[in-house]
Amino acid sequence: MNSLLFSLIYMNIGMKENEMTNTNLEAEVTQLHAEICAGLADPNRILILYALSQGSRNVTELCNELNMTQPLVSRHLKILRERGMVTTERRGTVIIYTLGDAKLVEALDLLRAAMRDILAKRATLVGAIS
Repeated sequence: MNSLLFSLIYMNIGMKENEMTNTNLEAEVTQLHAEICAGLADPNRILILYALSQGSRNVTELCNELNMTQPLVSRHLKILRERGMVTTERRGTVIIYTLGDAKLVEALDLLRAAMRDILAKRATLVGAIS
């Protein structure tokens, strides 16, 4: 009887620890998700990601292509780098930036498609009201 009771208590504790671990893991994943979304929350960072999806570039190349100042591009690249959205490689005195994962641009494209659908629905509603 005692061994059965001990087994049941042990199993219950193990299940609670698993639930806590799953809850902690879910919270961690949600936090990482929010950080990625925050990385996408600025139009300049989105432009930088699209530029890098065409190939690796250094800061000067990004500045010229996107018509942005060097401090602005560097600040946004720092945010993207901290979130793992871009990677870096040093080539002598130059740092080359590369898109961290092509799925980022795929996600941006999906968001644009959803935005297009939302705007089309709004236009339809406005047309129906007029």
